[in-house]
Amino acid sequence: MEFRHYSVMRKQAVEELHIKPDGRYVDGTLGGGGHAYEVLKRLDGGRLYGIDQDDAAIEAARERLAPFGDKVVLFRDNYCNMKSLLEGQGITEVDGILLDLGVSSYQLDTQERGFSYRFDAPLDMRMDRRQPLTAADIVNDYSEAQLYHVIRDYGEDPFAKNIAKHIVQARARKPIATTFELNEVIKAAIPAKMRKDGHPSKQTFQAIRIECNRELEVLQDSLEGMIDLLAPGGRLCVITFHSLEDRIVKTVMRNAENPCICPPNFPVCVCGRKPKGRVVTKKPIVPDEEERGENSRSKSAKLRVFEKLEIQ
Repeated sequence: MEFRHYSVMRKQAVEELHIKPDGRYVDGTLGGGGHAYEVLKRLDGGRLYGIDQDDAAIEAARERLAPFGDKVVLFRDNYCNMKSLLEGQGITEVDGILLDLGVSSYQLDTQERGFSYRFDAPLDMRMDRRQPLTAADIVNDYSEAQLYHVIRDYGEDPFAKNIAKHIVQARARKPIATTFELNEVIKAAIPAKMRKDGHPSKQTFQAIRIECNRELEVLQDSLEGMIDLLAPGGRLCVITFHSLEDRIVKTVMRNAENPCICPPNFPVCVCGRKPKGRVVTKKPIVPDEEERGENSRSKSAKLRVFEKLEIQ
């Protein structure tokens, strides 16, 4: 299957980066290279560094971005290693960083990757196929309590406790090996009258995917460092697709704008924490009506932007 080059909120995200023709930019979630292509078109003397842990994404982007020659440098890695990857190139600060946290259409639509409840496939869900942990390991090896917490915290499913219980009961008979086998277990755990809104497996699959790839942990641990990587006036643009991601991005950006931890009744700040910049988007930017009509997966997208302080 070909890697699609459609990127959610491509126009808005690239506009918010405020591209400088000679600037340095990082796409931390390269995918098929859609956002990167738009950035590279605007560079003259600048360079883009693209990062993705998915081997298929790197190959698709390499082909897509080949016309830009040495204006683009690609890494197969996780964006949490951005600082060290850039230091290896002699780069200590950049003018803009973009993250698109959505699962790519390629990953969802490639049956054997096991991301989707729509196809019968082995339970995999690894964004980086070099890592040992798979969705099957989580489903078959985690304790009932661990499964409950994963499904409750990352899937926000009201039936998390019952789903975890049913998974443990089913795997005691035989290992749960495929997406459709897991679908049946989840379906049995949710009362029929409560299965009206969307697919019953949607929230559990999201939860297992997040756990498998440490998505929220990596995001939480990486954002502040990305802000520190920005040159004065540089921008961090992050596109999220569910409330868990958005809450992390919103909180980190807000704390970077107002890091003071002094009690409210203190007349002056004594903690010494200084603002790193400003939140550009007091409310997140959302896709326009045309994009939401063309791509249903964009409907939940939110774009938040942070700008590093200029040198005083």
